[in-house]
Amino acid sequence: MPDQRPPRRIPLDVLRTLRPMRTLDGGADKGKEKCAVFGVWGSPDSVDHAYMALYAQQHRGQESTGIAVSDGSRIHGHVGMGLVPEVYTARVLEDLKASGPIEGGPGGAIGHNRYSTTGGSESCNAQPLIERYVEGEVAVAHNGNLVNAEALRAMFGEAGHLFHTSSDTEVMIHLLAAPEQRASADPLASTLRRLQGAFSAVFLFPDRIEAARDPWGFRPLVIGELADGRAVVASETVALDVIEARFVREVEPGEIVTLSDAGVESRRFAAPAERAAMCVFEHVYFANPASDVFGQNVLAAREAMGEALAREAPVEADYVMPMPDSGRSAANGYAHASGIPYREGIVPNRYVGRTFIKPTQAERRSAVRLKLNVVGEIVRGRKLIVVDDSIVRGTTTREKMKQIRDAGAEEIHLRISCPPIRHPCYFGVDFATREQLIAHGREVDQIRDYLGVDSLHFLSLEGLLGVMKHDKASYCTACYSGDYRVDVEHPRTDQVLLKDQLGMF
Repeated sequence: MPDQRPPRRIPLDVLRTLRPMRTLDGGADKGKEKCAVFGVWGSPDSVDHAYMALYAQQHRGQESTGIAVSDGSRIHGHVGMGLVPEVYTARVLEDLKASGPIEGGPGGAIGHNRYSTTGGSESCNAQPLIERYVEGEVAVAHNGNLVNAEALRAMFGEAGHLFHTSSDTEVMIHLLAAPEQRASADPLASTLRRLQGAFSAVFLFPDRIEAARDPWGFRPLVIGELADGRAVVASETVALDVIEARFVREVEPGEIVTLSDAGVESRRFAAPAERAAMCVFEHVYFANPASDVFGQNVLAAREAMGEALAREAPVEADYVMPMPDSGRSAANGYAHASGIPYREGIVPNRYVGRTFIKPTQAERRSAVRLKLNVVGEIVRGRKLIVVDDSIVRGTTTREKMKQIRDAGAEEIHLRISCPPIRHPCYFGVDFATREQLIAHGREVDQIRDYLGVDSLHFLSLEGLLGVMKHDKASYCTACYSGDYRVDVEHPRTDQVLLKDQLGMF
């Protein structure tokens, strides 16, 4: 039986140390970005906070962005394809402010930056999704990927439900709007218990914000406090920094945190999974180096990876050189541990987006030389250690190694600060298919020959986990090891239970 008691109202200074109560209910050479979410309640500056927080988290999604606002009674929003400064013109921001909270009044805002993992790069999939149902209105912003979304979508479709998007996020709304879910003591908690996979999600209702994190804790989600005492939630702490919010704590796996006029409330919809699954790739590549993710600073973790890499694969060279920008921190660590001088021999073009955001392989390949320029004066006649964070397909890395060789490098020793990516991710990272992964079915020597380098070393899984803060077993390493914490081939859908509960058949 769900907990029938009303949610606890908890001051933020207490919430910092509180852990939620136990439930009573049983792309190219990089992965595509996941998504960013943000939410703030009760601030007259909600729209400005959302804009700045999304701008700070632009690295997590560059396809589309959106903000939804509530004035305490209605929800309005704006979404668009493109980057944050492109989508939110001065007029758009003014319109959002006019529809959102005012000084001393109720209301708030949620925001989302998207890179598609489920559903294509289409305007209909831009979030937050805003829908009206029997109980009123709701807007949803979601970071992650639901492995049972297709089964649930098929079941709803068989019952005659219409979908407006191809995103797995819309499944959440259909579940929330189902009759038996609405009749339960806690409709949102009941809905979240039907989901399987990765989700750090923010729900905006006219009178509150609900932020939730899946029981495995795949994706980050943090709580912050503004100078005026109002609470915010965000994917990364870098979003808190830009709006001058104080970090309070992470949203716990299996927890729902409510932001409303009553303050901050906490409850569980599920117990944390027996085996946590924090995505280690957040520290390897995705997160902003200035962020603290899963309680560990990203830049410091990446430098430690580089140091571990230097211990595992030492080699004589003239310079340690990063592949910008993502390889910079690990290259610093490698240089520090090896004593070999650090030099910037590849200069990025700041006016070109990340190559992996190009939608076709041809476009990605044509963008490589424009994005990164080799400094011949530094590389000519030198023995180089080139450090990067990861390789997915290998095509753009091969092109870069050729450019360095053409510029006169005598030797190229490529060092990668994570293990070979041999398996797809089903939890919010849009890696290539298994057949497209360069490391799938290939030995390191074969990859070395394909890339055209003199030596190649990937950081071992033991070396990677050895620099992480938490117990090794608490990280998801499925893309390296194939150890999936959720059954991705036969995801649980509770199909019979759902048919009964939803009154479909």
